[in-house]
Amino acid sequence: MSSNVKRHRWIVIAATVVVLAVVNWTIWQKEHHLAEGEIVYLELAPVDPRSLMQGDYMALNFALANRIRMQREIDRHEEAGGNAMQTAANDSVVVRLDDASIAHFQRLDDGTPLGDDERRLRYRLRNGDVRFATDAFFFQEGHAERFEPARYGQFRVNEHGELLLVALYDESLNRLGEMER
Repeated sequence: MSSNVKRHRWIVIAATVVVLAVVNWTIWQKEHHLAEGEIVYLELAPVDPRSLMQGDYMALNFALANRIRMQREIDRHEEAGGNAMQTAANDSVVVRLDDASIAHFQRLDDGTPLGDDERRLRYRLRNGDVRFATDAFFFQEGHAERFEPARYGQFRVNEHGELLLVALYDESLNRLGEMER
């Protein structure tokens, strides 16, 4: 075997090890986030019930996202020359958690210290739409009716304010989608 072939083989092996390490590290981070993150509920925004279910997933829109959009629009008009509309950004919102861990809008993050019942949540602004961890909830085919009463998304939030969607809940905070036994 030529030294060129041996060198290429070692490069392929090293690259494979690096890729596997990065993938496993990412998986570990998400698992840790799901296990250790604080539970926060975001209220789903009302949508047309006929468009709620689309195939094997539910399109999600959150009341908090609507409130962020409104506040950004108010702030934009209050600024001098408020014509420029930002279409992409990564930012944070400050929410207050009630006794049930339901998040309520307080303010757009301005860097001020948080109160004991406040949390920073990260969001992405893309083409004028405010997005949290996801804008869809996927479920098994034929199980749409189990998720029709959804009123809240349960998330796990980490110390950086990043959210991961865990499950959907009804208005009484009962988890949806589980089989009755």
